[in-house]
Amino acid sequence: MAAMTSRQRMLTALNGGLPDRLPVTTHHVMAYFLDKYMGGMSAYEFFDHFDLDAWLWTVPYKPDESKGEYFDPSQTFIHPLDHTHRVVSDSWRIETESIPDPQYQTTRYRFVTPKGTLTMVLQGSGYTDWVAEPLIKNKRDIDLIAEFATHPKSDVEAVNRRADQFGERGLIRGHITYFDVYGQPGCWQDAVELVGTERLILETYDDPEWVHEIIRVLQARKKTFICSLAGARYDLLELGGGAASSTVISPRLFDEFVAPYDAELIELAHQAGQRIVYHTCGGMMPLLERIADMKPDAMETFTPPDMGGDMRLAEAKQRIGHRVCFIGGFDQGHYFKDCTPEQTRAEVRRCFDEAGPGGGYILSPSDHFFDAAPDLVAAFADEARRCVYSQGG
Repeated sequence: MAAMTSRQRMLTALNGGLPDRLPVTTHHVMAYFLDKYMGGMSAYEFFDHFDLDAWLWTVPYKPDESKGEYFDPSQTFIHPLDHTHRVVSDSWRIETESIPDPQYQTTRYRFVTPKGTLTMVLQGSGYTDWVAEPLIKNKRDIDLIAEFATHPKSDVEAVNRRADQFGERGLIRGHITYFDVYGQPGCWQDAVELVGTERLILETYDDPEWVHEIIRVLQARKKTFICSLAGARYDLLELGGGAASSTVISPRLFDEFVAPYDAELIELAHQAGQRIVYHTCGGMMPLLERIADMKPDAMETFTPPDMGGDMRLAEAKQRIGHRVCFIGGFDQGHYFKDCTPEQTRAEVRRCFDEAGPGGGYILSPSDHFFDAAPDLVAAFADEARRCVYSQGG
């Protein structure tokens, strides 16, 4: 088989086909790793350095000026991968306040509306950020979001300019919009960040209609974004999030509060000509067919048991491998540090042997990594390039 470009190779896998060899990539390349281990190189230099099949992440928004929306003039940080500018209006202003903390960077965000102000607190370390104080404190706080929150749209021209610039180096990837400042692409998952995991789960028993109501409010913003995607040359858009994994919620809750809403978004995305990958870091085995039934084009992260998931790759491939592309499966926690290159290579071969037959598989770490030995990353990439498909698959 003739050699493919990275773009051709990954598109072939996404479409369920048999590429020239195993596509190999990673999820977001974390700034912590790049700064500590790679001398501060960029994510794109990282892909080139290790000869990986690359993603270009970009989620440029476009405000609807006819509705009084504009880019937030107070926003001080634009993520270098996502290129996401917050969209605000005179009725949905975002104010920030730094809070002294001896251990973590701590910021209070205020969402100011004509009928009241909502607040949340985020904290961050050198590794990542998290919600320290959820936004939704009283149930009717969601009325302010429903009435005043802006509905960002995709800047299609910006996406396409970046696609032209990236060319055959790899694929253009983004995510479905989530709540301003901090959230997740899936509907349930976005609500978890605003309410808190335990409280939202308890409310599914105590006040399920309220849970459906907040999910519908968040889904409406996502629908606006998805309906603006026609003509955007994305190759893959992420939906979902770990808060809907089977290590967090039961299949019954997934059936009632996740699948109906996210399946509708996937259908809308397909109507807009877009592919969707459903992201489930954590447990997946009880949910495999449920996720596939939502008809995404791909699924990730296939987290192995030693990383806190439950994935049995060979079984998953047998159950749903004919329905969706698989992305992930590699145990980065144990094979990107404190092991030999031979052990890393063996883990690559395990993934290829279990999920690679017939194609439709992109090797990737099961989500992010922070500490990793560059020589092991090199072994990971090199061994994957040696995983060549035979003529019969």
